[in-house]
Amino acid sequence: MTYRFLTVVAVLCFSFAFSVKDKLNEEEKGINSGAEIAIAEPSRKAESFEEKVSSTYKTFVANNTSMPAPDVFEEGMKGYYKLQEEDAVTKKILTIIDFDLSSRKKRMWILDMKNQKVLFNTYTSHGKNTGGEFASKFSNTPNSLQSSLGFYVTGETYYGKNGLSLFIDGKEKGFNSNARKRYVVIHGADYATQAFIKKYGRLGRSYGCPAVPNKLAKELINTIKGESVVYIHKSSKNYRENSAYLNYPTV
Repeated sequence: MTYRFLTVVAVLCFSFAFSVKDKLNEEEKGINSGAEIAIAEPSRKAESFEEKVSSTYKTFVANNTSMPAPDVFEEGMKGYYKLQEEDAVTKKILTIIDFDLSSRKKRMWILDMKNQKVLFNTYTSHGKNTGGEFASKFSNTPNSLQSSLGFYVTGETYYGKNGLSLFIDGKEKGFNSNARKRYVVIHGADYATQAFIKKYGRLGRSYGCPAVPNKLAKELINTIKGESVVYIHKSSKNYRENSAYLNYPTV
């Protein structure tokens, strides 16, 4: 009888030990499982401005045959983002004019920033007193007949002596803030064509306006009017050092 009793007790203790062990194993698994959940993959680091510009530029290049130089595009993006933050932009369109290039080149690009497409790549003039084939002198002064550098936001259209024309409002004091007063506008012109270049060896010149070929003027103007961004670029030390838009913190 005693022997039987001891046997039963031994079996019960043995079962209890395994039961406790199993429970501890399950709890340990639960803890490890929780730890695995806690050690989730870290959230992806926010894309820096430089990374965003680089990836956007690569997409544009893949989708289009012609683009501004990468550094000029990056400068254009700086002002584009700043003007967006200022709620000055309605249309997601960025126009870049690169006056580092010869007037014989198609140095105006109109970029659809939403779909990463080049809508226009065409000729554009510089001011009569800004230079011959190349643009070299710039001014914000009325009657200077010179082009003005920097960032603009497109305004409304009107019909003048050059037909359909588009106001562009300069956003940078000291560089282009007198654009509307000076009637520096985008309009069509017969001298902004390849035919003129073939005849004279360079594009014709304006009174400071970025004139475009007549055959494109209407469509181009209607595409960018109404608060889109225009950036007129030149590798100018004075402008680069003093532009609030190029020196805007992007981090």
